[in-house]
Order: sequence, then C-alpha cells, then structure tokens
Amino acid sequence: MKLHLLDATYELFRAHFGVEPVTAPDGREVGAVAGIVATTLSLLREPEVTHLAAATDHVIRSFRNDLWPTYKTEEGVPEELLAQFPLAERALEAIGVVVWPMVEFEADDALATAVARYGDDVEQVVICSPDKDMAQCVSERRVVMRDRRRQITYDADGVREKYGVEPASIPDWLALVGDAADGYPGLPGWGAKSAAAVLARWHHLESVPPDPTAWEVKVRSAERLAETLRTRMEDALLFRRLATLRRDVPLGQKLEDLEWRGAPRDRWLSVCDELGLEQVRERPHRWA
Repeated sequence: MKLHLLDATYELFRAHFGVEPVTAPDGREVGAVAGIVATTLSLLREPEVTHLAAATDHVIRSFRNDLWPTYKTEEGVPEELLAQFPLAERALEAIGVVVWPMVEFEADDALATAVARYGDDVEQVVICSPDKDMAQCVSERRVVMRDRRRQITYDADGVREKYGVEPASIPDWLALVGDAADGYPGLPGWGAKSAAAVLARWHHLESVPPDPTAWEVKVRSAERLAETLRTRMEDALLFRRLATLRRDVPLGQKLEDLEWRGAPRDRWLSVCDELGLEQVRERPHRWA
C-alpha cells in the first residue's frame, strides 16, 4: 500500500496559470478549482492511488513570517486565485479527499508531518510536488517526490543528482543559496554549486570547518565563502530554520481515514451546481 500526498497549493497555482478561465454562475472565477479537481481525479484513477490527502495554504502567511518579516506573503498573488483556495478545499472534500488547510503552518509542513506520522505503516510515501523544500523528506525509495507535470519521480539518488547533497542537507543547502520564492536571500557569494560541494562533504552548517583549507573539497573563492559563513552563521541558521519543514502539525486523521472511498455524489453535484463545474461534473469514477 502506498500513501500519496498532494501539494494542493502548487496544483492550484499550476491550474490557475495553465487552464482556460472558468466562471461560476455568480461570476466568480473558478478555473483553478476546476483544474485541481480534474488533475486529482486523474490521479485517483491510477491503480496504486488508494490513500490520498491534500494540503493547502489556506492563508499564505505562516509562523515563518514572525521569524523573517519578508518571508513570502500573499502580495503579488492574483486576488482571483486567492479567492479560490477555500473553494478548492471544499471541492476536494466533495470528491472524498482529506484536506488539511494550513493557517499557522504551511502546506509543506502538513505533508512533512504526514510523512513522519504515516510513513512507517505504508510501503511507500509519494509526495506529489516538485517543490525543492519537500526534498528533505525523501528517504531512499521509501519516501519519494513525484513531479506530475514532468512525469519524474525523485528518490534519494534523484535528490543527490539534482541538488548535489543528501536529502537531510536540503535545509542547509537552502540556507546558503536562499530561496527567492520563499523570500529569504541566503548568504552572499554562496551558489548552488559551492554549497553542494561543501555540504556533500560536511552535510550541515555547524560541521563545516572555519578554515577552508580543511574543507577537503575544491571550491572557488573558498576563503571569501568561509569568511561569509563565519560572520553570517546566525543568519544561515535562521534561514535553515525557515527551510526546515515542521513535523508536528496537528493532523487529526488515522491512516485508514485517508483511504479514498469515492465521491459523495449529492455533495459533489451540489458543489458542481454552485460553481458551474460542468466539465468535471461526471469525472468521478467511483461514488461513495
């Protein structure tokens, strides 16, 4: 048995910018809702997808904004997309999918918590997301990431090949290189290659020798990078904290609650009538 975990925030963004607009009878834009429902129902048609849960950023801000004020916010996100998050949560629930809408935490934290909570009880956890933050959860072939758009699955070897470091070193790597999408800059001068070279050998920030002659790897401008790390270690540790996914999100479900048993017909059809989702109205292939 496998557990599939869906990054519904990513799917909503992908649907909003990748599908034709759809308007509800009352004039609301619901194209992203229609898109995420269609792709989720396609996922549920796959024979190995028996247990599925989705996580959303019900609000974009999280506890990380208290740690770093310029961490990502809803600024710049189209209003018509933000308005579809609660609608998408309702629609996913209406097809029988467990949804975790995050307020204090982020959707990624919910997915990481689910990996920690349910991972030992299934053959494999498949995280349906291309988000590099999620790579820290990958564990050999027991926990993998699946980029559904590109049809690529990353196990631990795939993470090592893509980023040059172990999955457990991803937060340290992000601390050095930064993450523009999440709104923190990393350390000046450190790039993806230099960070990967050093962390592939030393794994975590605190383990990197202060003297670059002891790094045992060749890195361009090593002395300057070492000085930056020495003087900016406090910033680096803060950025790593921002990048580290929480695994203590209060999820109320047991593993058996995540089994997909079909769409509740009346509830789903009611949502379709309300939102004008005619193109996906008959898409569920199993009724609860």
